[in-house]
Amino acid sequence: MGKLWVVGLGPGPEELLPRANLAVLQRVRPLYLRTAQHPLVGWLAEQGVDFSSFDSLYETKPTFAAVYEAIVETLVAETAKRGEVGYAVPGHPLVAEETVQRLLAYHRRGEIEVAVLPAMSCLDVIFSALNLDPATGLVVAEATRLGETALHANLGLLVLQVYNRRVASEVKLFLAPLYGDEWPVYLVRAAGVAGEEKVAAMPLYAIDRQAWLDHLTSLYVPPQDPERRVGPPGSFATLLATVATLRGPNGCPWDKAQTHASLRRYLLEETYEVLEALDTGNEAALAEELGDLLLQVVLHAQIAAEAGHFSIGEVIASINEKMYRRHPHVFGSGQARTPAEVMVNWKRIKQEEKGEDRSLLAGIPKALPALARAQKVQERAAAANFDWPDIDGVWEKLREEAEELRQAAAGGRQPEVEKELGDLLFAVVNLARFLGVDAEEALRRSTEVFVRRFAYMEDRCRRAGRALDQLGPEELDSLWEEAKALGDKNFPG
Repeated sequence: MGKLWVVGLGPGPEELLPRANLAVLQRVRPLYLRTAQHPLVGWLAEQGVDFSSFDSLYETKPTFAAVYEAIVETLVAETAKRGEVGYAVPGHPLVAEETVQRLLAYHRRGEIEVAVLPAMSCLDVIFSALNLDPATGLVVAEATRLGETALHANLGLLVLQVYNRRVASEVKLFLAPLYGDEWPVYLVRAAGVAGEEKVAAMPLYAIDRQAWLDHLTSLYVPPQDPERRVGPPGSFATLLATVATLRGPNGCPWDKAQTHASLRRYLLEETYEVLEALDTGNEAALAEELGDLLLQVVLHAQIAAEAGHFSIGEVIASINEKMYRRHPHVFGSGQARTPAEVMVNWKRIKQEEKGEDRSLLAGIPKALPALARAQKVQERAAAANFDWPDIDGVWEKLREEAEELRQAAAGGRQPEVEKELGDLLFAVVNLARFLGVDAEEALRRSTEVFVRRFAYMEDRCRRAGRALDQLGPEELDSLWEEAKALGDKNFPG
């Protein structure tokens, strides 16, 4: 197995480079630098250290991710070929170094051996340049991955590797909704390098107007006052910051205590409240309930980000990528002229993504309401031609299951009654599918109609000074027919 030495170069001055690191830089060949744009590189050349850099990749590759991928592929191949390779990176190898994290993944899989030689990171010298105590609360992010970071507007924010004005502009646009254009910030360049260190205070809107930005530049954003709103209420970034603050060190005890498991009931409740708003046609209520549902999504993403599992950026990227993959008729060369053709393509692409050996019935959530899950199962089975040839067979099956339930009930055997009732309900769902009706929605609407009519009957009794349970069967029937005659649109609420 080959061995890859990952060497930290420190923040710049040669006196801050550990001796062990220098020894590896002088001994191991070949030696690659992620970038030769580092204050120590000229001194290394004077010491006779021979090296190559990956700087050309930054000009030829379309994204930073592509650059990192190319670097890692080269290093892994060279290590396997030569047995021993050196790789030097600015600062500390484990601080904001994506290539090192990718290389360590190969190490964990046992494909190569990676030895990391630490050095002082840029963080240490930035703290000194700003007289900043990170123990008071600090979020550290990499500029090109800022959208994946769980931000806390009431904590300081240090954004590393603000390479150029384009990156600075992207950072500014992301942060402005949270802090405002005029929020005072600090750009720090070449921290710790004598004669080159620069700390400049300015409003946030000005950070991409500085011609001196380079690979040694970082941005510090001071925290907001805890009493201040974290950003404009209409901004998605503000919602992310609000939730992060609620779960932060000075946040809400209830929000901080939540887990994926504890939020399950609220996710379900908010979903049904959205459905109720849709039923009433109240657009203001719908906007509010969609907001409550979105909050649940952001809360789950925040909890996952804090545990290092995934971020809201990955959630959004996942659904965006899925929409592109499954709509080749919009974003590619595929063809689909009708909704039915779209669904055929969707199911085919989904099956290919999940694997051909996967059951057609796999992936249907068991937590779905029973009627909705039954209809989903039947639709999947029908897609494999396991279905009645026409609706006549469904009607016959419905009569058969009703008779079996009647016989089981007459026999008084409760387990059998439950089974036969389930079979009858399953047959009813099948009928709904053949009739083009959503069984869950149909039952929900019928239940709501019953609730409204029953409430009308209660109200009529109250106005007459009587209790509903005091009415006889004929009076109840008469009142029920009165409620039916009014029509559902005349019911309040």
